[in-house]
Amino acid sequence: MIREATPSITRINPPELGTPPGYSQIVEVSAGRIIFISGQTALDSDGHVVGKSDFGAQAEQVFRNLATALQASGCTAANLVKLTVFLTDMENLARYREARNRFFASVTPTAAPAVTLVEVSKLYGADFMIEIEAIAAA
Repeated sequence: MIREATPSITRINPPELGTPPGYSQIVEVSAGRIIFISGQTALDSDGHVVGKSDFGAQAEQVFRNLATALQASGCTAANLVKLTVFLTDMENLARYREARNRFFASVTPTAAPAVTLVEVSKLYGADFMIEIEAIAAA
């Protein structure tokens, strides 16, 4: 008999570190599985770039791809414990946050993974403006 362990995910925000907008300072995990998701870009299922020169469209596609990867491993956004976000222009930070907030809006229980967000000079494809890699616990 195989039994799946339910993960224990605790999100901690010590007052000394301030209140983060939309993420957690610390995520403590006790889980049966840890899932590592490669960096997701704005490629559709046919390998075409979605939203060339349109950051909002690219961000939405990246989160759709992340949802697909989570589903393939039997997870949802609630299982996310860590995101690493790469933007080619920090001017897109507000639009990234809008897409992120829509992605997490329907998650129950509320999920706010630990996040690292950095600006990079370029991603592996010249047309990509955002890439997100993730870690989930199940």
